[in-house]
Amino acid sequence: MNNSVSEVANMSKAVFQVNIDIVNSSEHFVGEPLYLAGSFNNWRSEHICIGVIPPKGERCSFVLSDVPAGELELKLSRGDFGRLACQAGGRLGAPHSVHVDVDTSVQMSIESWRELFPDSTASAQVHILDEEFYFPSLAVARRVWIYLPKEYQTSGGHYPVIYMHDGQHLFDEATSVGRAGPIEWMVDETVDASQIPSIIVAIDHAQSYQQREKEMMVSGQDAKGWQYLKDIVEVLKPHVDSCYRTRAGEQTTAIVGSSLGGLLSLYGALEYPEVFGVAGILSPSIWMDSEQLYQYTSGVHASKTSTRGKQEIYLYTGQLERRKQQGFDGLDMAAELTHYHGWLSRHFKGKLHLDIDFHGKHGALYWQQAFRNFYTYWQRKIKTTQKYNYEIKQVNTK
Repeated sequence: MNNSVSEVANMSKAVFQVNIDIVNSSEHFVGEPLYLAGSFNNWRSEHICIGVIPPKGERCSFVLSDVPAGELELKLSRGDFGRLACQAGGRLGAPHSVHVDVDTSVQMSIESWRELFPDSTASAQVHILDEEFYFPSLAVARRVWIYLPKEYQTSGGHYPVIYMHDGQHLFDEATSVGRAGPIEWMVDETVDASQIPSIIVAIDHAQSYQQREKEMMVSGQDAKGWQYLKDIVEVLKPHVDSCYRTRAGEQTTAIVGSSLGGLLSLYGALEYPEVFGVAGILSPSIWMDSEQLYQYTSGVHASKTSTRGKQEIYLYTGQLERRKQQGFDGLDMAAELTHYHGWLSRHFKGKLHLDIDFHGKHGALYWQQAFRNFYTYWQRKIKTTQKYNYEIKQVNTK
């Protein structure tokens, strides 16, 4: 009976209490102030002090009050996102997550501190193609990164190419920025470990969100997405193909992006099937431009059908992706993409693949795995293309 009374009381509460128990496994910074960041205050940069770092092997605790029902995400820091607790090897991991619907307790640990490790996490294969590559249609200069396979300098081989957006978040924690701290996609580590390597070309986005939005939207006031795509196709890609050993055909050229970059990549694939034979569309912000997207998609399928039939589009979403913006309260992005996939499958002449991560949310931590999944798909595509090209070559030499 007591349990039933407690359950009813908890159900009537709007907020709950979370007891946080922390064990320290690091010998560093003992006695210094310990801070907490998290979704409880929308990941504000002002972390709250919860005590001091205990000696190695010892514990401390803190009570977080007035926590709303739902999922709670937490990270430990020494005051800001530049001084986060991390894994023993130096990587920043996922926030500690717990579902709160009753008063509860959570266990957290300090394995090490990010600042004890090198700032850069980029592999030796990552280079800056140009600090200020000029995009004439956009009339801006942007940093462009390039990942070259380990054997590039010695193999003499030619490689497929993937063009990506938001370059500062793909390879290096030192340049990445995230709502819950810097999390990079680990694109270089993914390709390092692959059987079939590729060249990755990544373009930095604008520094302000407002400018990034303009450059990645194709409709709306001051939208510059078409100019951006034109510069990739007519300026950046020819430059890369002339300076590096690429497999420049559409079947070995992909475009990949997430969020607004995913939406823009989708438009890029639809507009330029003769350039991008494969597209990786991760968590696209369809809700930002849904009416225009459906209208545009309807129109482009009447043309370029021979090329379109060879094209492949890989769609990804996290089941837990929600957006609260432009009057929408908890917009279900997974349902939105699933609907678009169903509609597209009745119109698209190429090949579609839908990947749903049932635990996925909207953010770089989940795009790490999404890109790994896409790259596995990409490797199968490249293997098929290599076999096809080999068979054609054999026929032509007889």
